[in-house]
Amino acid sequence: MALKPADMILRCYAERVDGQWQAFCLDLTLAAQGDDFAAARAKLHDMIVEYVTDAVAGQDRAYAGPLLTRRAPFPYWAKFYWLLFLDTWGGLAGDMRRLFTEVLPLVPPGVPIGHA
Repeated sequence: MALKPADMILRCYAERVDGQWQAFCLDLTLAAQGDDFAAARAKLHDMIVEYVTDAVAGQDRAYAGPLLTRRAPFPYWAKFYWLLFLDTWGGLAGDMRRLFTEVLPLVPPGVPIGHA
């Protein structure tokens, strides 16, 4: 199976709930929380890098296939596509919800090329 460019883009969204921002990566089923959008997104980014590093070159290497294809449950996808619809038609409130993407790290940090 060939890797397509679209496979490298991780779909994410964030929303503010009870004064905290919650960020979700739907393609890897990861979530992070922060006091503001930037903090939640930065934490999620760090989690993605660590998760992929562990799956590709770490102790979870034997389970890389299932770990890298673990998708969020349907309700999270339904919310994502609803937010995408709202964003397309100009109804997404940026102060409460945001869509964003992260790029799947190809070579995890600190792993020499050819050893991943």
